[in-house]
Amino acid sequence: MSDTETKTEQTDLIVEEPSGSMMLNMGPSHPAMHGIVRIILQLEGEVVKAADMEIGYLHRAFEKHAESVTYTQVMPWTDRLNYVSPLINNFGYAMCVEKIFGIKVTERCEYVRVIMGEISRIVDHLTCIGASAMELNAFTVFLYMMKAREWLYELIEDVTGARVTISYARIGGVRADLTPNFKERCLHQLKRIRETLKECDALLTKNRIFMDRMQGIGIISKEDAISYAFTGPMLRACGIPYDVRRAYPYHVYDQLDFEIPVGENGDCYDRYLVRMEEMQQSMRIIEQALEKIPGGPVNVDFEGNLIIEPPVVVDEAKMGKIAEIADRPVDVSPNLEGQEGDSYYKVNPDLKQVIIPPKQKSYTSIEGLMNHFKLIMYGHGIRPPKGEAYVCVEGGNGELGFYIVSDGTDRGYRIRVRPPCYNFVAAFPKMILGLSIADIIPAFGSVNMIGGELDH
Repeated sequence: MSDTETKTEQTDLIVEEPSGSMMLNMGPSHPAMHGIVRIILQLEGEVVKAADMEIGYLHRAFEKHAESVTYTQVMPWTDRLNYVSPLINNFGYAMCVEKIFGIKVTERCEYVRVIMGEISRIVDHLTCIGASAMELNAFTVFLYMMKAREWLYELIEDVTGARVTISYARIGGVRADLTPNFKERCLHQLKRIRETLKECDALLTKNRIFMDRMQGIGIISKEDAISYAFTGPMLRACGIPYDVRRAYPYHVYDQLDFEIPVGENGDCYDRYLVRMEEMQQSMRIIEQALEKIPGGPVNVDFEGNLIIEPPVVVDEAKMGKIAEIADRPVDVSPNLEGQEGDSYYKVNPDLKQVIIPPKQKSYTSIEGLMNHFKLIMYGHGIRPPKGEAYVCVEGGNGELGFYIVSDGTDRGYRIRVRPPCYNFVAAFPKMILGLSIADIIPAFGSVNMIGGELDH
């Protein structure tokens, strides 16, 4: 039986219930559904007796698109999966391609990815809790958390050049190194965020209205959570301490000290508490990583030579003045900060078949220009060996997995995403049985469904 027939049959069952019940569509235009999901409810009064979920309102055919372009061109599309924490999507995809290649990124790059990924996780949790609080009329908390999110967006923008659709990762490294004053700015912002979270904690955690709306709502048992393959805060709120960073350590997480917060009841309130504590743990991870981050390369170049470049280098190279600029250090323009030779080589490895050389190298040497051409031009590009790989990372919502099959060409034969919130949405009808319509709002907010991730 097809999915369409199954869904029609489920809907018919709801429609054919006794006359004492009512069928109600909640979403996709309902404000709490954010335009990306529809819940078909069978109600008796305001009590939910049955429910069915309809998804797909934000489907972008990510997997088929990714199979039609080069490995590098997929990177911007990963931003649009969980668009609240896109850096983690970037790194997960890059790690999967690197696994097929057998690439080991530099240690500094691993620290950079951890730092930026944990910043992204805090942004994700701030957005989830802030939006959920707003939907329960705690508008002050929403404003405070959006203010804190803005401070982190400023850090992200300094390093990546963008706020949300960042495309920062590269296969084998990252686009650019951290900015020179990043550590000081980051520590300052983390201090401010801790103060903000303390204020929000005072406003929400022991607030009787908030507790009444959250405690005992949207409960899922340990057994059901495992059965539905829950991961992330949703699973940890049930008391199961599964975290990809600890279960399958990647990058340098095994060298950092952090705790895995867990709940007891698997309800909305425990999910809130878990996310609040996870933000504290993420800040702890960032501070450790900033202290331990080594010097050395982030991106690897095939010769390892320092390169120079700004806009003027382009003009002088066009005029044939190569000898005059070849050994001269140059300050890059702001949009290239972190990509000058000495910084670029700190975060990328020495693999010319994967890593695009710094712009200075492309502009001032025929070898760099040819290397750039071979990796970028249509019909060339990165070509991993034949094989397949699965890599999972701890996303904002849980285990985010990428599965790639390579046929040896410059684009993936098969690219598959494991979106963590898909499992939560599958279980959501079970979570809201017996609740009132009003209880659906905090329950759905605690799931943190992200349409781009779910539908991809």
